[in-house]
Amino acid sequence: MDVFGIIAVLLTLAAVFSYINYRFLKLPTTIGLMVIALVMSLGLIIGSEFGFDLESKAERIIASIDFNKTLMHGMLSFLLFAGALHVDLESLAKQKWVIGTFATIGVICSTFLIGGIMFYVFRWMGLPLSFLYCLLFGALISPTDPIAVVGLLKQANAPKSLEIKIAGESLFNDGIGVVVFIILFELVTGAHVFEWSHVGVLLAQEAIGGIVLGLFLGWITYQMLRSVENYQVEVLLTLALVTGGYALATALHTSGPLAIVAAGLLIGNHGRRFAMSDSTRQHLDMFWELVDEILNAVLFVLIGLEILILSLEKSYLLAGLIAIPVVLMARFISVGTPISIFRMRRDFSRHAVKIMTWGGLRGGISVALALSLPASPERDLLLTVTYVVVVFSIIVQGLTLKPLLKKAVGSSAPEESPARH
Repeated sequence: MDVFGIIAVLLTLAAVFSYINYRFLKLPTTIGLMVIALVMSLGLIIGSEFGFDLESKAERIIASIDFNKTLMHGMLSFLLFAGALHVDLESLAKQKWVIGTFATIGVICSTFLIGGIMFYVFRWMGLPLSFLYCLLFGALISPTDPIAVVGLLKQANAPKSLEIKIAGESLFNDGIGVVVFIILFELVTGAHVFEWSHVGVLLAQEAIGGIVLGLFLGWITYQMLRSVENYQVEVLLTLALVTGGYALATALHTSGPLAIVAAGLLIGNHGRRFAMSDSTRQHLDMFWELVDEILNAVLFVLIGLEILILSLEKSYLLAGLIAIPVVLMARFISVGTPISIFRMRRDFSRHAVKIMTWGGLRGGISVALALSLPASPERDLLLTVTYVVVVFSIIVQGLTLKPLLKKAVGSSAPEESPARH
């Protein structure tokens, strides 16, 4: 099937599933779409056992879609920009040390915790995997997904300080997670011998370079926005910033996700405040909200359909189920330890660790990174385990996050105060 045919199928499924969810299931849109896609996929798999040859046709279509390129080099830039556009930079700056610690040290800590524990779990199950491959799994599953979590936080009416921590962390830690993944991937494939100097250079080039490039491109776009008063041109400029900026970041071997987040924060704050009229602001918001909704719908339908190309071996599925509490425990430690230290200087609500642990949803980025691994038995195992964790995260954690927030906020002290003096 050609590219247009694939886009047509995905958009049609997203529209029909959205209608079914809105009329009957009434779940949060992204969760509802993924649930329906999962049920349909499982129905095709079961149907094939009874002689209905629809699974193989659907599998061919899904296999022809490069999920990694579609998300990491297609959808992600638009989704990150749309998410960053509405994050308050002043509130983010107040939490910069907390968010920065979660997005860097937290991701690295989680990577090693998950990798170390799963190394022994796989060996115990008779699925021996090298320690580096286990660390690779830790790196791809540690970042929380901004695409999955930001919308849910708004619907759940989370306390503003907690929302900015979780949303801010999720916008930055996927970029850091990708950098850690790249470093480990090079070690696994033997592209580079481990050297701290190489790790330092790669981190600086990818992470710092991405942020600097994003701020530079955002500043240029901001100056152009200030010099025109036409919402069509201004919306087009932001679209060029996202597409051109991500492509340039990739060409320069810097982090595209971090570049787009930095640019989105600058345009969403200074650009909206000083370079746009009320009419432009309204049209810009409507445009990016629509882009965000459409791409989110397609993405979560795709995640639900990816089950058609998995190796559904019982041992792989069991390993995935065991990985769920391992990932949650690593998240609890990597979030709880920094919060315990920061509590010496600032006040946190009693349930901050609990909410941040349960609210750290995994999503499409983890699946995309797992799919980027070279074809091998290790890839099949890690892809299935990753998928099980992601499905649990989006459906179970996503559906229970709002009740948890209501219960926790209702029984706790007021939100965190900025700092103790």
